[in-house]
Amino acid sequence: MDEHAFTLGIDVGTTSVKVVAVDGAGAVIAEAERDHPLSTPRPGWTEQRPEDWWTGACEATKAILTRLGRQPNAVGLSGQMHGMVPLDAAGEVIRPAILWNDQRTGEAVREIDAAIGRRTLIERGGNPAITGFQLAKVVWLKRAEPDSFRRLARVLFPKDYLGFRLTGRAVAEPSDASGSNCFHLAEGAWDADVLSALDVPVELYPELVASDVAAGTVTEAAAAATGLRVGTPVVAGAGDNAAAATGLGLSSREPAVGSVSLGTSGVLLAPTLRPAPDPEGRVHLFCHADGGYYLLGVTLAAAGSLRWLRDTLFPDQDFAELSALAETSRPGANGVVFQPYLAGERTPYMDPELRGAWRGLTLATDRADLIRAVLEGVAFSQRDSLEVMRPLTAPARLLATGGGSRSHFWLQVLADALELPLTQLAGAPGASYGAALLAHRGMGQAVKPRLEAVAEVQPRPDDAFRRAYAAYRALSPGSL
Repeated sequence: MDEHAFTLGIDVGTTSVKVVAVDGAGAVIAEAERDHPLSTPRPGWTEQRPEDWWTGACEATKAILTRLGRQPNAVGLSGQMHGMVPLDAAGEVIRPAILWNDQRTGEAVREIDAAIGRRTLIERGGNPAITGFQLAKVVWLKRAEPDSFRRLARVLFPKDYLGFRLTGRAVAEPSDASGSNCFHLAEGAWDADVLSALDVPVELYPELVASDVAAGTVTEAAAAATGLRVGTPVVAGAGDNAAAATGLGLSSREPAVGSVSLGTSGVLLAPTLRPAPDPEGRVHLFCHADGGYYLLGVTLAAAGSLRWLRDTLFPDQDFAELSALAETSRPGANGVVFQPYLAGERTPYMDPELRGAWRGLTLATDRADLIRAVLEGVAFSQRDSLEVMRPLTAPARLLATGGGSRSHFWLQVLADALELPLTQLAGAPGASYGAALLAHRGMGQAVKPRLEAVAEVQPRPDDAFRRAYAAYRALSPGSL
């Protein structure tokens, strides 16, 4: 391999486009990022202009190519999942993209459930109908904006819109498609029966290709906009979760290793070779970029709960000080239980109306108990995800990422709650890094991710902590 060879990974995030250059040794040799705005025209609505993604991708790519002074072997793509980019027959965007966290589609979800049935959707696609998934957005468009729907010729995911702008080809791949609510897992194809029941033409959906396949090459127009060479291969890539898992080296062929992220939300990801969903749809099942699958459990307010606590009650203290104070409270937070449903909850309830609470407060409760209860409550919510996953796949070790993982104490609480060892990483490589690795793979180059382990955190058996989880479960709104 040419020692100067590299690929680019482009990730369309919710707040920015990030581009990284990764060489054949798996090292990041350059990176650039451009922010883009988020529009909330009504409460619960979230939209973005796809043109802003394209502008940011062009600017960031040009910046990297100028810095390096040479061209990549290939480009790989990643992006926020579930979003809907509607195009007309000329390939023009009809209206702003509707994003993954948009909540306007409650009535559309009820229509999907009535037409298909919740259990049938789970059996065929791995997930129940959810407000954030793409199919509900298409149904909403059909009902709420019929003029726009009549113009609709193609529905794309965010990263696939960038691919369309780069290559002129409209394609999708399984990791994003499996988050649509209209992808048949067993057949690996768009679910024509589901779409027909909703009177949505299957022809709206693009050709499906593998995540590590070159879906096209850079056109003259795209080369002029980005600085890329005409004919550069563009690899289909993966949705952000699958791309991030690729960047961590997580493989469906090695399901013993998963990951846990303590970001604003908390995400527990467990690879699996089998397309076997939870029958109740309490955790997500998606296609992985390696041809297998992964289960995903989500706590909507993980580090977000700690930030809320800091901003509301401890505005003059930083997170390290909060963590140190929490250590002075005993396991179980002296009987205080925190339910982290500050933004509703995904796993295992899939209920946006759930609300958080402290329980067990007494006159003896102090600040340390409150903080520890928040850290434990988030950890217990991740234990809920693990309990649902265990009959389907059973990770034996987790890689820990996200801002919350910088707290060794919180990681210890999490390891104790999950009763699994955690590997603390120096930093999360991110979805753009995974996209660059997929671009290498698409060129026939097996490049291993570069990961730096900071510490190994072993779980500590503690009866008091197990009783604390039992108390948390006793207060939860449903059984597992």
